[in-house]
Amino acid sequence: MKRFLAGLLLASSISVAAASTALTFDEKTAERFAKLALACVGKEYPNKISHVLNSDKDVAPPRKLTPAFHGCYDWHSSVHGHWLLVRLLRTFPNASFAGAARDALRKSLTAENLKREAAYIRGEGRASFERPYGLAWLLQLCAELREWNNDQAREMSANLRPLEDAAVERLKTWLPKLSHPVRIGEHDQTAFGLGLMLDYARSTKNQSFAALVTDSARKFFLSDKDCPLGYEPSGEDFLSPCLEEADVMRRVLSREEFAKWLKEFLPQIPDNV
Repeated sequence: MKRFLAGLLLASSISVAAASTALTFDEKTAERFAKLALACVGKEYPNKISHVLNSDKDVAPPRKLTPAFHGCYDWHSSVHGHWLLVRLLRTFPNASFAGAARDALRKSLTAENLKREAAYIRGEGRASFERPYGLAWLLQLCAELREWNNDQAREMSANLRPLEDAAVERLKTWLPKLSHPVRIGEHDQTAFGLGLMLDYARSTKNQSFAALVTDSARKFFLSDKDCPLGYEPSGEDFLSPCLEEADVMRRVLSREEFAKWLKEFLPQIPDNV
C-alpha cells in the first residue's frame, strides 16, 4: 500500500502532463484512494520508525513520539496520506468519504499534536530526520491547506505552523551544505525533494526559500547531459532519477532554456512527435 500511495502522489506532481490525457479522476476513483488513506493514517502498527535514542526517556511508542503522523507504516507515508485526504476533500467536498476524511484530519492535526511534532524534529540527533522526502511532503501538505478556502483548513494550517517553520528552517540549513545531489530513485533523491520544496515556496511566496531551491537545482543539474535512461528502473526505484531531474528543471528554467537543456540531457527523446 505504501508504494501504491507513493505512486499516486508522484503522479499528482506531474499534473501538467496528466491534464493532457483523456483519463479523468472521478469521485469513484477518489473514494478508492480515500479509503486507503483512511485505513492507515490512524494505524500505528506495523511501524518502521526512524528514531534516535538519546536516553531512556526517548523510549516510547510512535503515537507518543509523533502524535500527528504515527500511522501508515512510517512518518512520511503518514504525511502524504494526510496530504491525499486534503487534496481529495478539496476536489470532492461532498463525496461519501468527506465526513470521515474531515474527522481523521481533525483528530490528527491538532495544535497540541503538532507542537509535539515540532519539538520532536528539533530534538538532539534528528537533524537528518525525514530529510528531504518527508519534510518536502510536509510542506506540500502545508501548501495544500493554505490554498483551500475552508475554515477547518485554516485552523489546521495555523496548527501546522510550528512544524512547518521547523521544516523550512531545517531544509534552509541543509541545502547550502549539500555538495552533490543524491541521484537514486528512492526517498533521498534530491531532484524530487527540490521540486516539492519549490512548489511550496512559490505557493507561499517565500522568496528567499524559492531562491535557495532554484539556485540549488541549477548548481546540481544545469550542466548535466546524456542521462542514462537505459539504466532505469533499478530494483529499488519508485522515482525516476532522469525524469525527476527533468521535472525540477522545467520548474527552474524558462521555456527556451529548458528546451535546450532537455535536448542535451535526454537526447533519446524523439523531436519529430
